[in-house]
Amino acid sequence: MQTDRAAHETFEISPRFRRTVEDRIARLEKDAQFDEAQVATLVDGEHIRRHMRLVAVQRAEALRMRLFLDRARPRLPRPLIAL
Repeated sequence: MQTDRAAHETFEISPRFRRTVEDRIARLEKDAQFDEAQVATLVDGEHIRRHMRLVAVQRAEALRMRLFLDRARPRLPRPLIAL
């Protein structure tokens, strides 16, 4: 269980890592949309249930990553000249 402090904690991530996470979010959301559209082609009720569970997990993971990015801030680049 997260404490109130941990829920509002911010941390630094590199711009490259942020882009990687954003790309992963986009793929998860695109895959969830595609998988949900494929449900119409399924016949077995159990298969449909498992497939919709997959869609829910994909969307939940995308949301978790979005919340992670909301708490993150970009890391400042290191100075080019040593101080």
